[in-house]
Amino acid sequence: MIPVTRPFSPPIEEYQELLKGIWQRNWFTNNGPLVNDLELKLKRYLGLKHLLYVSNGTIAIQIALKALNITKEVITTPFSYVATTSSIVWEGCVPVFVDIDPETFNIDPNKIEAAITKNTQAILATHCFGNPCDVEAIKKIADKHGLKVIYDAAHCFGTKYKGESIFKWGDISTTSFHATKLYHTIEGGAIFTEDSELLKQMAWRRNFGHNGPEDFHGVGVNGKNSEFHAAMGVINLNYIDKILAARKHQSGFYDDMLWKASLQKPKIASDVNFNHAYYPVVFESHEVMMRVKDNLEGKEIFPRRYFFPSLSSLNYVKETATPVSDDIASRILCLPLYFELSEVEVDMICRRILRVLNN
Repeated sequence: MIPVTRPFSPPIEEYQELLKGIWQRNWFTNNGPLVNDLELKLKRYLGLKHLLYVSNGTIAIQIALKALNITKEVITTPFSYVATTSSIVWEGCVPVFVDIDPETFNIDPNKIEAAITKNTQAILATHCFGNPCDVEAIKKIADKHGLKVIYDAAHCFGTKYKGESIFKWGDISTTSFHATKLYHTIEGGAIFTEDSELLKQMAWRRNFGHNGPEDFHGVGVNGKNSEFHAAMGVINLNYIDKILAARKHQSGFYDDMLWKASLQKPKIASDVNFNHAYYPVVFESHEVMMRVKDNLEGKEIFPRRYFFPSLSSLNYVKETATPVSDDIASRILCLPLYFELSEVEVDMICRRILRVLNN
């Protein structure tokens, strides 16, 4: 079986060695030494001043919304994983969908201003598949209208824009370290900001609001993560350059095999160092995409319809016309991509796709 992704698994002996230390200290959670070590190493690797390691990427978005005091309308994308929208609704805010750019698959900045109302407080955009949004255009709009900017950068570990981590952009940026991501801590996520005061606020919000054992700043949540998850993150960070290189190589092999098929892929700007987190392709029609999907699944190869359906069609949001997102969502497949995927397997996947397209 070839799934759409598999978690990277480091040598078990290396993980067991860190587990011994956890056992000896008997310190399993509550901001332990491995959590602190991981935060420090991530800041060094990413070239960032501040970050908070949290339990998952969804709670990261929820903490970001709470920290920025967002309570009303949030302009967002319909083309993302459901957590982007559900986090907005969960926090009692109203998602306002703006359609995507047909080339990048990210929120279209040219359509944002038309969606701004007196109740708009923030823009929550996703760097889809690790491909950065037009961050400069979004910042200009946000500054003009006094809006906060949050980026759902769940797919973005290793992506750089103009030589710096894409996590630097926005008032707050969030990411996921879920096992499906190219860099993972089994479960986990992180929050990034350049604002040290905002970081302090999110730090106490991450830990029930605690300001010491018997005092509380305000309302918080349990967004902490454990030493066991941090241990996996510490080890996996040692392999991240190999992981990124493997993804790039595999994506290049897909490109070489599929170029004659003329399948659409997201447009990546020239000043982006892309992390190859996914390999999405858009087919000529929904019918063709389904024929390819069915054919692959018949041979135990499982691509994924990332992202379907458009989030604007969810039953707990206001119905909004997002024709570009709807169209892309109906025709897109993410092909298998993970560290251990071999050229032989990529070759087999591509030959089956080409066979369907040529019949």
